Amino acid sequence: MDPHQVIIKPVISEKSYNLIETENQYTFRVDKRANKNQIKQAIEEAFDVRVYKVNTVNVKSKPKRQGLLRGRTATWKKAIVRLADGERIELFEGV
Repeated sequence: MDPHQVIIKPVISEKSYNLIETENQYTFRVDKRANKNQIKQAIEEAFDVRVYKVNTVNVKSKPKRQGLLRGRTATWKKAIVRLADGERIELFEGV
């Protein structure tokens, strides 16, 4: 798979930025079909860094409602990527 098909977008939240500062871990929204090896290769190729470890989480849908209309959010896969010591991703540094 192409790295841009595996990595959908970075997860930007207060918790993800705390992980960057304290643990050197970056959080991404990834394709549901991607496994840990594909995610690792995609991150290394796209950002030119060395990946130490990849953890994945399948995020379940939540019920949502707007007036009388009821529905659910989409399910998605989250990858928390720990980089090797001394490695950084510049995409997150500017914010």
